[in-house]
Amino acid sequence: MNNMNQMMKQVKKMQEQMLKAQEELAEKKMVGTSGGGAVTVEVNGHKKVLSIAIKPEVVDVEDIEMLQDLVITAVNDALTKAEDLANDDMAKFTGGMKIPGLF
Repeated sequence: MNNMNQMMKQVKKMQEQMLKAQEELAEKKMVGTSGGGAVTVEVNGHKKVLSIAIKPEVVDVEDIEMLQDLVITAVNDALTKAEDLANDDMAKFTGGMKIPGLF
């Protein structure tokens, strides 16, 4: 029975650490760029877009599609960085196993 109590304490401690890691992810910021920095997107560790900056020289009303592509590329770059960060943080608790729904 003592082993079970000790194991439950360890599980509870790990849960608390995972919750803290999730909270800390919200504070971390990643930046994605495209077009050599023409478009910059900032996201947090929860994959929420915080800001988008577009340099005026890439705004061409004759070529809106290029600007759209630059924004998509920058957003995807930032989201990939956020995903990698979350996976790295979770690997500390899961030993590298991918557990669906944790992050």
